[in-house]
Amino acid sequence: MFHLKALKNMTGLARAVTIAVAAFAVWAPNAAAREGVQVGEASGFSKLVPADQVERQAALQYRETLAEAAKQQALAPADNAQLKRLREIAQKIIPFANEWNPRVSQWKWEINLIGSNQINAYCMPGGKIVFYTGIIKTLNLSDDEIAVVMGHEMAHALREHARERMGKSTATQGLARLGGLLASSWLGIDPNLADAVAQGGANLLNLKFGREDESEADLVGMELAARAGFDPRAGVTLWQKMAAANKGAPPQWLSTHPSSSSRIADMEASLPQVMPLYERTKK
Repeated sequence: MFHLKALKNMTGLARAVTIAVAAFAVWAPNAAAREGVQVGEASGFSKLVPADQVERQAALQYRETLAEAAKQQALAPADNAQLKRLREIAQKIIPFANEWNPRVSQWKWEINLIGSNQINAYCMPGGKIVFYTGIIKTLNLSDDEIAVVMGHEMAHALREHARERMGKSTATQGLARLGGLLASSWLGIDPNLADAVAQGGANLLNLKFGREDESEADLVGMELAARAGFDPRAGVTLWQKMAAANKGAPPQWLSTHPSSSSRIADMEASLPQVMPLYERTKK
């Protein structure tokens, strides 16, 4: 464990790197027994970037996206049937988000629909959800499948995957800069390195998540859907539809990683953990 006095005596750069290493070192799966999926504690790297900063940036990009869609007359009006459907599903899921992130009580959830052929949907930090008509129409999604998609995207925000990746970027850059300073001191190498903090997360709309984040979002999303009364088995049918629609290519809304049978297998393996939650809502 690091002593506070020693930490205070470090330079700003060394302090940032030390905190980054410590955050990584103390991460451990959550051993507490709970009903539902087991995905462990959130990464300590997320603590390197202020949550409110990420949420403000997300809200700004969200507003810009809606403004651009409205300019193109692609933003669904409040009386749009599909938008109403999305908002009704969201209202059933949102109450179960609180367990996953204490900041949820401060979030102002919003759900909007944009007319586009994109097979796409996302939830930005702070609870800003966007669906594109393409994912609903092309895949002919049932309410259960929409709930799984929505749960998956909400899980990214609840588990703070964007903030985590920005934190990892900050830590990586800090280590690189420290290495440059040491090299400069010992070997006379020029220490001038890029100082753009968290460039990988600068544009939250284009941020891609890794395999672990996607798998975690799959499982948490299934649980959220199940607790809200939606059949979690829809995750399997959703993936089957997605694979057919993309003909083996990676679906845009699920990052750069391709769909695979192992991913469906993971979801099927988790069904015993979430089916009782769903069945309880039907009694």
